[in-house]
Amino acid sequence: MTGLLTFGETMGLVAAEGIGPLEHARGFRFGIGGAESNVAIGVARLGSPATWIGRVGRDATGDLIERRLRAEGVAAVVIRDPSFTGLMVRHRRTGALQHVDYHRAGSAGSRLGPSDIPVDALHTAALLHVTGITPALSDTARAAVFQAVETARAAGVPVSVDVNHRAKLWSRFDAGPVLLDLVSRADIVFAGPDEAAIVVDGPPVAGLAKLGPAEVIVKDGPRGCTALIAGETFTVPALDVTVVDPVGAGDAFVAGYLADRLAGAAPAARLETAVAAGAWAVTLPGDCEGLPSREDLAALRSATDDVVR
Repeated sequence: MTGLLTFGETMGLVAAEGIGPLEHARGFRFGIGGAESNVAIGVARLGSPATWIGRVGRDATGDLIERRLRAEGVAAVVIRDPSFTGLMVRHRRTGALQHVDYHRAGSAGSRLGPSDIPVDALHTAALLHVTGITPALSDTARAAVFQAVETARAAGVPVSVDVNHRAKLWSRFDAGPVLLDLVSRADIVFAGPDEAAIVVDGPPVAGLAKLGPAEVIVKDGPRGCTALIAGETFTVPALDVTVVDPVGAGDAFVAGYLADRLAGAAPAARLETAVAAGAWAVTLPGDCEGLPSREDLAALRSATDDVVR
C-alpha cells in the first residue's frame, strides 16, 4: 500500500432539493458523505492512491457506500457492523444558510476501534490523514485516531490533521483539549480561522505552527488561504466562481493539497491546486459529487466562456 490512508465514518446523505424549510421540500436526493471518504475520493480523482477504512451497517446504505468508494478508485476496507449505517439530513433554509442534522449516535461508524486500523497499513502508507470529527464519535473511535497517529509517527509516516470541528457532536470546551493534543502530533494541519481559535489564541497560522506541525494551512473560504510551510509563508487568493453548494469545499481543498503533496509538487503548487479544487467543488451540489479531476481543474483555470462546444 502506498499513498493516502484515512479512516472515519461515512454516512448516507438525504439532501432536500430547493431552498426553504424542510417541511416544504418535495424532492430529495440520496448520496453519501463523510469528511475522510470525501478526501479519499478527491485524492483518487486527482490521480494519487487512496485507502479508506471504516465501519458500515449490514444495510442498503452500507452497500451504497462500499460500491461508491470502490467505483471512485478508492481502496475501501469496509468492516460490516451489526449496528446501522449513520445518516445525515441536509436542507438549505435560505440561499446562504444550510442545516445538517445527524443520526449517528450508536451507529456502525461510531463503533470504530483501534484494532480496525491494521498496523501494516499504517507502516506502508505514504501519509495518514485524520480529522477532528472521528474523536468526537466515541471513546473507541478516539482511541483509534490517537493509536493510529502514534503508530504512523513511529514508522516515519507523515500525519495530516484537519481540525474539522463539528459543533453538533461536541462543544468547543470539550473539543479543545483533544484537538490541541491531536494537532500537536501532526506534521500537516488544516483549519479554518474559527477552528484554529478552539486550539490556540492569537494569529491562527503562527499559533498552530508553534504546536509543532511543519505545514500549517488555514483555509478561509472566499478569502483563499494562508499557510506556513517549512518556514515559508504563503497567501493564495480564492478563485471567483459562482457558489452553488459550499458543503464539501473544505474536503476538496484538503484533497487537492494532499494529492499534490503525494505527487511531489512544491508547496506553492499544492496550495494553488487546493484552492482550485475547493472552488470547483462549490460550483456543484453534493458532498463528494463535485470533487474535481485534473481535467476539471485545467478547465477551471483556462475557462474563458461558459459553454464548451
